Amino acid sequence: MASTNKDQTITNETTNTVSSSSSPIFISTENLRTILTHQTLMNHIDSNLPKVSTFLQTPIRQHYTLSPSSSLLLMPSWSSSSSFPYVGVKLVTHFPQNSSINLPGVQGSYVLFNSTTGQTLASMDSTELTLYRTSCVSGLGSKYLSRDDSEVLVMVGAGSLAPHLIRAHFSARPSLRKVLIWNRTVEKAEALAKKLRESEDFYLSGLGFEGCGCLDEVVGFGDIVSCATNSETALVKGERLKVGAHLDLVGSFKPSMKECDDEALKRGRVFVDNEAALVEAGELVGAFERGVIKEDEIGANLVELIRGDKVGRSSYEEITVFKSVGSAVVDMLAAQFVYERYTGK
Repeated sequence: MASTNKDQTITNETTNTVSSSSSPIFISTENLRTILTHQTLMNHIDSNLPKVSTFLQTPIRQHYTLSPSSSLLLMPSWSSSSSFPYVGVKLVTHFPQNSSINLPGVQGSYVLFNSTTGQTLASMDSTELTLYRTSCVSGLGSKYLSRDDSEVLVMVGAGSLAPHLIRAHFSARPSLRKVLIWNRTVEKAEALAKKLRESEDFYLSGLGFEGCGCLDEVVGFGDIVSCATNSETALVKGERLKVGAHLDLVGSFKPSMKECDDEALKRGRVFVDNEAALVEAGELVGAFERGVIKEDEIGANLVELIRGDKVGRSSYEEITVFKSVGSAVVDMLAAQFVYERYTGK
């Protein structure tokens, strides 16, 4: 009988422990938008990326081809430090044809776990999270590589990432005065320019927006040229970049994709967000194969720029190129920021 009572006590204690644990939370897109700003997330990444990079384990992303035009990507990351008790996985689909039905080409979910107990803490919309994180990495690239007197931004592409990139570059360079938006479909470029002109956050900024029909005619005006497309043929021609320009390449994440030609890489000094860009970005993979540039000629990665281990822009005349492909480390930092802001931890 005593044994039965003891077993019952253990069962009750276990039940109480389980029932007292918090249920996983879902952080919606609307919640994300109230929590995040491009400036605050850029500050968070800038302050924490070098530190967490030393203890976050991040295997190479798993990339599966679902069809000739669609992909599934899995990006896990986990912490080996008790001071940062998280495990995270981002699940992403890439369906570029969605633009024809007014849906984002990139969609997904992020799941955050406790690395001590394995408990699921939260899931959140990684479509929106990715838009913020990707644009903020580009914004940091601008902070360290673009000229501090930059006034004209040429935005190549008018998809869901474009307004985020514009906001991130403007956060990094409030000296910007004009944004020229180009898209293969001119109407989309003009529609985005109109939308941003009327948006509340830009209403009093003094920033002007204009849709453009010919990229070759406007790219030479760009102090910053930011590209977010699915192109497999070079859009930005290096010969047309102005002296001192900063070229931000976001779109390509597999060897068949590229947004600029070899001349842009030859004229510029190339930087990357992380080493995965060396094997995933079509612009770089192709350039290495053709002997246009060598891997040891890459100027620095983002962590090295933040730490000051390597020099970024060396002169006002230098052309800088920043190629980003994303990383599970930055995903984790963004998810951690959202989760802790949402829960007040």
